[in-house]
Amino acid sequence: MRTSRWSTLAVMALAQFMVVLDVTIVNVALPDIQRDLGFSGAGLQWVISAYTLLFGGFLLLGGRAGDLLGRRRVFLGGLTLFSLSSLAAGLAPSAGALVAARAVQGLGGALLSPAALSILTVTFPAGRERNVAMGVWGALAGLGGTLGVVAGGVLVDALGWQWVFFVNVPVGALLVATGPLLVRESRAAQPAAWSFDVTGALLGTGGLLALVLGVIRAEPLGWASAEVIALLAGGVALLAAFVTVEARAAAPLVPLRLFRSRGLQTAGAALALNGGAFVSMFFLTAIYLQQVRGDSALAAGVHFLPMGGIAITAAVVASQLVSRIGTRPIHLAGALLSVAGLWLLMGVNASDSYATGVLPGTLLFGAGIMFVGVPNQIAAVVDVRNDDAGAASGVVSAVYQVGGALGLAIITTLSTTRVADALAQGATQAAALTAGYHRGLLVAAVLAGANAALWLAAPRLRPDAEQVASASAA
Repeated sequence: MRTSRWSTLAVMALAQFMVVLDVTIVNVALPDIQRDLGFSGAGLQWVISAYTLLFGGFLLLGGRAGDLLGRRRVFLGGLTLFSLSSLAAGLAPSAGALVAARAVQGLGGALLSPAALSILTVTFPAGRERNVAMGVWGALAGLGGTLGVVAGGVLVDALGWQWVFFVNVPVGALLVATGPLLVRESRAAQPAAWSFDVTGALLGTGGLLALVLGVIRAEPLGWASAEVIALLAGGVALLAAFVTVEARAAAPLVPLRLFRSRGLQTAGAALALNGGAFVSMFFLTAIYLQQVRGDSALAAGVHFLPMGGIAITAAVVASQLVSRIGTRPIHLAGALLSVAGLWLLMGVNASDSYATGVLPGTLLFGAGIMFVGVPNQIAAVVDVRNDDAGAASGVVSAVYQVGGALGLAIITTLSTTRVADALAQGATQAAALTAGYHRGLLVAAVLAGANAALWLAAPRLRPDAEQVASASAA
C-alpha cells in the first residue's frame, strides 16, 4: 500500500504533540488532584516523577525495541499503552492508582517517542525534506509544551482534573486506527543482531526510583533513618550494577565509550541540572499560583504562557547563535539568566501583581533554560562519531528526564520541610507555603548556578550550520 511521507509526519507529529502536552497539562491540575485524592505535599510530586522516571529510564530500550521488532509496531504498541493508561489515570480512585497509571504512561511514551523519531528519520531522506519534517516535529512539540498549561486550565475549570488525562484517549484511538494505514513498517538493516538490554533498563530505572524514594522518605523519617539509608544505598548499588552490565553487554543501552567525549560529559550534566531546575520551578510555581495567590487553573495556565513563548523564541535564537559564537557563551548566558529569573521569583509574595512580580522572573527563566538546553543538545552529538550520534542524543534525553525527577525529589522534600517548620512556628498556611516556595526556588537557583560553573569545563565548540541541523534532528 502506498503511503505519503507527509501523512506519516502528521501521525508522528500529532503523537509527539500529545506526549509533550501531557508533561505540562498535568501541572496546573496538581492542586485539584491533591485535594481530591489526598496526596501529601511530598507525595504529590510522584504524579510528575512517576512519569518522567519511567520515560527516561526506558527511553533507550524503547528505541532499541523499535529497531529490532519494527518501528511502526513499537510505536503503535506504545501509543496504545499511553492511551489506555491515560484512561486509567482519569478514572483513578486513589493516589496510588494515579501514580501507577502515570508510571505506565511514562513507559508508553518511552516506547512511542523514539520509535516516532526513527520512523521520521527513515521516511525522509537527508537534506531539505528531512529538515522540514524535523522542524515541524520540533515546532509541534514546543507548541504542545506551551499550550498544555492553558489546555489544562480550561479542562480543569470546566470539566475537572480527570480530563487532562481523558483528552489523550480519543486522539490516541484515532492515531492507533489510522497508523497502520498511513505509516510504513521498518526495522534495522540487520535484524539478526537480537539483543535487548532489559536487565540494564531495569537496574538503571530501579536504582533511580530507589534514590528518589529515599530522598522523599527523608522528609518524614530523617536522613539517618534505617529506611532512608537502605533506599539510598540500594539505589547506589543498583546503579553500580547498571554500569557493570552496560560495560559487558553486547548491545548496551548506554555505550560507555560515549563518555570519552568531553562534550557529552558536560552536556549530560548540564541538561540534568537544567531538567532539575525547570521541572521543580514549574511544579512549585503551578501550586503557588493557585494555593497562595488564588489563581484558577485557567489563570495559572495563562500566566505560564509568556514563559512558553519566550522559551520558543530563545530556542530559535540560540540555534542561530551557536554557529556564530559557539556553544560555551550561550551556555553561560543561559545559566546566568536562569539564576536571575529564579532570584526574582524568590522575592515574589501574594500581594505583588503578576506583571511586576511573577512575569519578569518567568520570562528570564524561560529564556535561560533554552539558552542552556539548545547548545548542550548540540554539543552532546557534535563531538561524537556519526555512528554514535543517535545513541548520544538518546542518552542526553534520558538524562534530562532523570535529572528532572531527581531534582524535583530533592527540592520538593526541602520545600515541604520548610512549610512544616513554618506551620509549627505559627505561620499562616499562605505564609508557610510562600516560605516553602522560596526555599524550593533557592535550591533550583543553586542547580542553575552549578550550570554556570560547569561552563568552565565545557569544550569550546563552534558547529557549522549543517552540524546544527544534524544535531537538532538526532
